[in-house]
Amino acid sequence: MSENEYLAREKMRALQQERLLNLVPRLYEKVAFYRKRMQEHRISPADIHSLNDITRLPFTTKDDMREVYPYGLLAVPLAEIEEIHTSSGTTGKVVVAAYTRNDLNIWGEVMGRTLAMGGVTEKDVVQNAYGYGLFTGGMGAHYGGQHIHATVIPISGGNTRRQLTFLQDFGSTALTCTPSYAIYLAEAAREAGLDPKSFSLKYGFFGAEPWSEGMRQEIERGLGIKAYDIYGLTEIIGPGVASECTEQNGMHVNEDHFYPEIINPDTGEALPDGEKGELVITTLSKTGTPLLRYRTRDITYLTRGTCPCGRTTVRMHRLFGRTDDMLIIRGVNVFPSQIEEVLLSFKMVEPHYQLIVDRKDSLDRLEVQVEMNEALFSDEVRNLEGIERRIESALASALLLHARVRLVEPKAIPRSEGKAVRIVDKRVL
Repeated sequence: MSENEYLAREKMRALQQERLLNLVPRLYEKVAFYRKRMQEHRISPADIHSLNDITRLPFTTKDDMREVYPYGLLAVPLAEIEEIHTSSGTTGKVVVAAYTRNDLNIWGEVMGRTLAMGGVTEKDVVQNAYGYGLFTGGMGAHYGGQHIHATVIPISGGNTRRQLTFLQDFGSTALTCTPSYAIYLAEAAREAGLDPKSFSLKYGFFGAEPWSEGMRQEIERGLGIKAYDIYGLTEIIGPGVASECTEQNGMHVNEDHFYPEIINPDTGEALPDGEKGELVITTLSKTGTPLLRYRTRDITYLTRGTCPCGRTTVRMHRLFGRTDDMLIIRGVNVFPSQIEEVLLSFKMVEPHYQLIVDRKDSLDRLEVQVEMNEALFSDEVRNLEGIERRIESALASALLLHARVRLVEPKAIPRSEGKAVRIVDKRVL
């Protein structure tokens, strides 16, 4: 617990302003990329007088980070860098996040806040099933657990049988992994004849992919825990940017370190609190690879005010999706999380689905494949077709778009031990 989580608004803004006014001249002096970018925008550190001036500063994008790969954003000598992480790099060069000792300390602090918000203390055992390595999930959760002196089991991702054994034998009370893997663990436990509710688990901290309220309920029922949404990204620090408290009503942003804005993703215009748009983050205290106004591509909105938990930090709504995950089907914007919410309102299907997009005669088509549960699988085909039509009708109401629904047999959708693959786009664009 940090006193900064409970600061009055005027004190928080004063802290943010102090850190911004320190950051901008440091970047101008130390990072050639930012010096050139500010010069192109005809702005200098002397033009930034207050926090309100942040909108005058240029954005940073993932493409920018790739252009200066690997060390072009370093704001300190390489000798001061103690750790390096990268994105997966599945769509091009990886983006690099470099950490000084200061940054690693901050990472441990904000991830410690994340775990503490859900109730984890030094008496808990954290089974960390995020992947270790260049991916930030594993190390972030590890440092957070250490920061609050919890016992951390660095089991990493995969090997589901071993995960279940450790949950039983080591009395793990907290689980960290992707939400889709949490669903899979509950399913695998039942198949092994285990009752997940007999485990010692009390809390789960899930992120790295958008997930819906319906999936939260599935996880909580399946594992008998409180499931908390957490948010982070490699470019900023990894997990620990924002997380839910026990109220489960929005994620508290650690805004003393990460200043959030919401913009119109098409125009870059700043949007007011409560209006949905793209999240932009400035790293106020990072020293290795600090970023100005990084465009996350994540869609959410912000709300302010004191939470019933007592924290005063701004809260971000759970992600609606990403601008680069958004499907445009016949002119309609569709996010996987919207579809997931509808699917999980039907108790006869499982929380495993894929969206198949193709194009015929210049017309885009969307097919939603979703697994039926075992009871429905043994039902008559006539009834299955009726259920497909009911789900199609519900999706049409939610999306204002027709999508074909196809119920598939249990286990037909590929399982993932990391991020779930939700979209298969077969269009030639």
